[in-house]
Amino acid sequence: MEVATRLKAARPDMPVLAYKCLSSTRSYEPGPFFTSGLSWREAENLGEHLFAHRADGTRIEWAGYSGHWQMAVWMKEYRERWIANVAAEFRDSVFDGVMADNDVFDDYYGLDLPFGDGCDLTGLRAALDELVTGAGRALNRIGKILVPNIAESRREPGRWQRHAAFGGGYEEVWLAWGPDQHLDTPDVLAQTECLHGPGLTVVRTASDGTDRHPNVLFGLAMFWIFGGGRPGTSYTATGHDQYNGVPHVPALCWDLGEPTGAPQRKGGVRHRAFTGGWAAAHIDRPGGRPVTLPVPAGLVTDTGAAAPATVRLAPRHGVLYRRARGGPGCRSGAER
Repeated sequence: MEVATRLKAARPDMPVLAYKCLSSTRSYEPGPFFTSGLSWREAENLGEHLFAHRADGTRIEWAGYSGHWQMAVWMKEYRERWIANVAAEFRDSVFDGVMADNDVFDDYYGLDLPFGDGCDLTGLRAALDELVTGAGRALNRIGKILVPNIAESRREPGRWQRHAAFGGGYEEVWLAWGPDQHLDTPDVLAQTECLHGPGLTVVRTASDGTDRHPNVLFGLAMFWIFGGGRPGTSYTATGHDQYNGVPHVPALCWDLGEPTGAPQRKGGVRHRAFTGGWAAAHIDRPGGRPVTLPVPAGLVTDTGAAAPATVRLAPRHGVLYRRARGGPGCRSGAER
């Protein structure tokens, strides 16, 4: 709370969100603040029926995440408690709203569905639809926003728009599952929908956590090419579960300005010109053929040297250059 207050004092215009998990409760949290809508103690006091169970009746602890327990999201009582608790917590809070994690689409945590009572993935998704909608409306009524971590929205037309309707959306697996696990090209193109709202958009590309990994510049170039610098969009690239990491390349500080036209294509490369620079990215899967294309005149690199006349891009690599004159101030995390 203290940090959020300091952030809002320094940047009143910057949305500051608090983390809440839609799907689990955490047995290791002593309180008084909790990352879940229902604390472990409250859930136990309310009754065993609010926990998800396997066919043998045992509770389900998430694989790889000790102390995270799957909740019965399909239970109306759970959803109502989650919404009431979160709305009450943030009614008079300095936070602008909630980043709601684990708006899941598939089984990422060894749940081994169906659950003991027969609920399957279809039922879990439907329950999360209801929870996101109910929580979003409740938070909006008190002047707050909901930004869910919308998993794999590309696999269900309309899901991003529905779940981002209450303040925005977060895609934590944008373009790649891991530093060397890239999404197929059609999925990459489908994910560009995220950059157009509604509300805030936060996209995170997987990398190895270093500044030098090619996914950092690839994702940043894609962020500009397909997002066009829309206000309210933010980009980062981090290692697995390293969401507090801050990898940095100079181009993250650049504001390329307004697009001067639509994205252009040469083979597997997409590129776009802006009033303050130019970006290009090769979207084909790794192992494909590199593409050489001309670079517009009058641009410079991150060192201030003249940009080359041509650039050769391998698949899943990107490049950005900026205008030689001026030089915008730094915007952390490619925030627009």
